[in-house]
Amino acid sequence: MEWFFKKYDELRINELYELLKLRASVFVVEQDCPYLDLDGKDSLATHMLGYEENKLIAYSRIFRPGALEKKEVRIGRIVVKKQSRGKGLGKELVQKSIAFCQEHFGNQTTKISAQVYLKKFYNQCGFIEKGEIYLEDGIPHCAMYLNHTE
Repeated sequence: MEWFFKKYDELRINELYELLKLRASVFVVEQDCPYLDLDGKDSLATHMLGYEENKLIAYSRIFRPGALEKKEVRIGRIVVKKQSRGKGLGKELVQKSIAFCQEHFGNQTTKISAQVYLKKFYNQCGFIEKGEIYLEDGIPHCAMYLNHTE
């Protein structure tokens, strides 16, 4: 696996196309959830791209404190291509995203909006659920936090 972190204006057009295609294939098609993925926030994020044999198979986007949340770092759009799951890439993706956050933003709390069925997976990565379950694009989600100082 090769991992790259790029700001929006550093993405080549084919990289942007690939990440949007991966997100749409999982979040819209696979999960049968018609929603507008192009939310206007990509330009505020650092994009983590995971390649295997020159094919994008893992992705997340990371927002510095103040970009979306007042204090927390935010990781979102965490996704692994369906055919590449079950190999530990999801955990590696989350761990590398967390490491990036710690390196660039120190011990700021990291927040994710997790699909409820993935709560146990994110618990294993150190995240703790806080608050009520809510619907996001028709799918149950919960806010989860990782406090780097604990």
